[in-house]
Amino acid sequence: MALKIRLARGGSKKRPFYRIVVAEATAPRDGRFIEKLGTYNPLLEQGSADRIVLNPDRIKHWLSVGAMPSDRVNLFLANAGIVKATERREMTKQGLPKRKAQERMKAELAASEAASKAAADAIEAAKAEKEAAKEAAKAEAEAAKAAKEAPKAEEAPVEVAEAPAEATEEVTKAPAE
Repeated sequence: MALKIRLARGGSKKRPFYRIVVAEATAPRDGRFIEKLGTYNPLLEQGSADRIVLNPDRIKHWLSVGAMPSDRVNLFLANAGIVKATERREMTKQGLPKRKAQERMKAELAASEAASKAAADAIEAAKAEKEAAKEAAKAEAEAAKAAKEAPKAEEAPVEVAEAPAEATEEVTKAPAE
């Protein structure tokens, strides 16, 4: 005789109330059970003391006898510190979309990734263009500054160079007369 510790539903329509019971694995969900071990009222707030009521001594007894808790009851017992928390089973593929829908979702994901990559590339290109414009403006400003300084530097030596050339012409003309 395989024993289970599970929830048996009570309450009226849209007002659930569960008893935590020990029952044979073949017994109906809300049918025959061996012993009531506690209650669970999902309508109460999460922190309420009456939301989950357990009888730890009897639960430990039935666990030692070999009763296996259901997933939800095991979660309650782990939260109460009666048993160690077990890892939840992996979800089956039954709830996943069918093959065509999965392929469509992969294609949409790839398209969205490509669009986000293109947007990132465009932002990167705009940043690079902005940097190039800043560098060009800086180079133009330096060139303009150098152009302003260059004529002054060129004019002064040219004038000095021209004055001796005129003087030499006058000097050369004077002896010829």
